[in-house]
Amino acid sequence: MARTSTRVGETELAQALRSGPFHLALRTALSARGLALHRVQHRLAQRGVNVGVTSLSYWQQGARRPRRPESLRAVRLLEEILDLPEQALVRLLDTADARPGVERPAARALRSLMDESLAVERLLGELEAPADGGLHTVCHLERVSIGARRELRERDSHHVVRAHRDGVDRYVAIHYGDTGCDPARIAVRATENCRVGRVRWHSGAGVLVSELLFDTRLRTGETYVFGYAFDDGTGGPSAEYVRGFSFAGGQYVLEVRFDAAALPVRCRRFAQTSAGAPRSGHQELTLTGRHRGVHLVEQGVRPGIVGINWDWF
Repeated sequence: MARTSTRVGETELAQALRSGPFHLALRTALSARGLALHRVQHRLAQRGVNVGVTSLSYWQQGARRPRRPESLRAVRLLEEILDLPEQALVRLLDTADARPGVERPAARALRSLMDESLAVERLLGELEAPADGGLHTVCHLERVSIGARRELRERDSHHVVRAHRDGVDRYVAIHYGDTGCDPARIAVRATENCRVGRVRWHSGAGVLVSELLFDTRLRTGETYVFGYAFDDGTGGPSAEYVRGFSFAGGQYVLEVRFDAAALPVRCRRFAQTSAGAPRSGHQELTLTGRHRGVHLVEQGVRPGIVGINWDWF
């Protein structure tokens, strides 16, 4: 009895290489050659390039795109391993991620939103996380807790996002600690509809980034609700909390709560167009309620920075 092959034909492969996108072309080529990912990984390793099976899987699913020099070298070797024309896969990486007709919100570059952007970009590179993670905020409720030593003790987020491309299955959260913090001692917790993936930090910059893995892959336009928290408490006295927004749109609510043993004498909100720009939109906030907190609400955020600062004396 003849066995039916599950491989795709050369005509289908040629069409995928011609029209893309990259992940479809790679997946089709793997199927056409009948190569499992662990065999591809082994052949890459024999040529001096180490790429994990997980990364290869993400590439063929469209969840991530190879961007680092080592990853791009791997793509060139894949063309050889899969017996494809030179540049057949590489050229598809120049194609925009977005499908025609899919609208993305206006975006602001990361380097304009934080002073330690180079360190963050390096950490994101280690995670092969693109600057555009494929998600933008619909609603973000964030609570920051200041401890008895005036330290940033914890920040907790409840996040609703919408995908503006297919295949998104994670969010990369960035935590920027106060002076003297120890990122190696900061804990990341997944609190709702996600789990903690890889975590990277830069001690000198006081920055930590963490993958939060979803339970599903989103299609363009789908929304997702998840929660996470950072347990810090490792830094010196905290005097402000800021949040940068790459994309416009969505609602943001920030609440800062203070321990009864450490209450500030004055709190105010502010905004900035970029990290180096003057602060504007100052507004006094009254410390009220049994939770000893202040808050701000942005109904429709714009690319830039908003925050709350406070005085201890």
